Amino acid sequence: MAALTDAEITKLQNYIIPAFTNAKRISDLEVASDGSPLDMYVEILDKNGETKKCKVASLLPYVEDQLYYGVEWDTTVSTTAMTRIGNSDLHKSLPIQSRMRGCLLADDGTPTYLNPTNWLAYTLDGSAGQLMVEIPAHYRKFVSIDTKRQCRLSEYPIPGYTYVPKVYISAMEASLQRSTGKLCSVVNTTTDYRGGANQSDWDGTYKTLLGRAVSVLSRPAFRNAARLRNGDTKWNMYTLDAHQTMCWLYFVEYADRNSQLAFNSAKTSEGYMQGGLGNGVSTYGDWGTFNGAYPFVPCGHTNSLGNYSGEVKYDFVDQNGAAQSVMVNRYRGIENPFGHIWKHTDGVNIEILTDADGGTSKVYTCSDPAKFTDSNYSGYVLQGLEARDSGYVKDIIFNNGCILPSAIGGGTTSYWCDYHYTSVTSSSMRGLLLGGCAGNGAAGGLVFCASDVAPADVNAYIGSRLCYIP
Repeated sequence: MAALTDAEITKLQNYIIPAFTNAKRISDLEVASDGSPLDMYVEILDKNGETKKCKVASLLPYVEDQLYYGVEWDTTVSTTAMTRIGNSDLHKSLPIQSRMRGCLLADDGTPTYLNPTNWLAYTLDGSAGQLMVEIPAHYRKFVSIDTKRQCRLSEYPIPGYTYVPKVYISAMEASLQRSTGKLCSVVNTTTDYRGGANQSDWDGTYKTLLGRAVSVLSRPAFRNAARLRNGDTKWNMYTLDAHQTMCWLYFVEYADRNSQLAFNSAKTSEGYMQGGLGNGVSTYGDWGTFNGAYPFVPCGHTNSLGNYSGEVKYDFVDQNGAAQSVMVNRYRGIENPFGHIWKHTDGVNIEILTDADGGTSKVYTCSDPAKFTDSNYSGYVLQGLEARDSGYVKDIIFNNGCILPSAIGGGTTSYWCDYHYTSVTSSSMRGLLLGGCAGNGAAGGLVFCASDVAPADVNAYIGSRLCYIP
């Protein structure tokens, strides 16, 4: 081996040895904190195998395209189908939706996860915990480009995306343990969990309320009953945030704004989900005569579907002894995501003023359960203006993913397909009902809502769900 030249020895001493001596593992390097990360550079290997530098900002669009999946629609086009955008492989694997799973949740928030295909093998009467569906934490971005709107989902914290925290939604419509006053998500047909307004004389008749959801409670009563579970603000009644999280997961999965499309278990030739969740329990027109519009579908009727979506037929006998049936639907473990009974919803207050008082319907929302209230808007954020008239939803507020209607003019098979009830004849704070009920037919769906009620309103056909917000 030839001896090193003086120049080579100098290079070795001045550059190579110090570089080797001072080298650090990546884990030992200081975190770059000066200036915007987007202005920094990283080392890359180009297609020719050459090492070069590249600005972080120039890589992000390519990285985002690989890490998100979502949908796009045009607000001026009535067709309900959405366009899938982002990574097509993620539309097939649905990484966020696929991590929705059923569990028995202890009052302290500890989950025991269920077999995804066999919930019926577990004790679901409340003694082992509340039957809930865990929606995993993820990231979300809403984009407006002229008349086009986009919802993008990702498992990763891409710049510009908002963190969506983990939430648990009751697998069934909420019931009430009468002896404790606690809001529940259970399959229990004992008298302690009698639903509706606790009509004991209906036990053993065609209109029994054993094992059914509770109703005839105000929003404050639902909120208080939920928080009795552990005495804190982690347990809640149904919240607008929870509902909207479920809705956007559904819309990205099925890529269609008509959630009442016929259920189809088969995938498209590309491997995508198609169809919808069916009509749900929204087609029983004689409900009022049957039992006064109280809950009539047993809680947990679709539990044979486990973590999955679908519908299960419910057969019953009406007041005349005639056979009747409805299809009870389910979205990834969540039974009756719309239909059957309306759901009182927390975390939203709507300020409706008559034309004489200003003529606005302002939607205020809150994501902090400790600040939920029925008397003011303190701690709430203005999301936008709700449509002033009742009718089929043509457009939604969209700000921060708000699904409440900003304009009507749609139909049962156009735009958002669902109906919106409101009243502007008096100035007052309104609550919000979601999902519709058994007699609403084609008006129902995930975006079906009503702001013509006060938080204190009660009715036979108004219930709620149970939520846990870690």
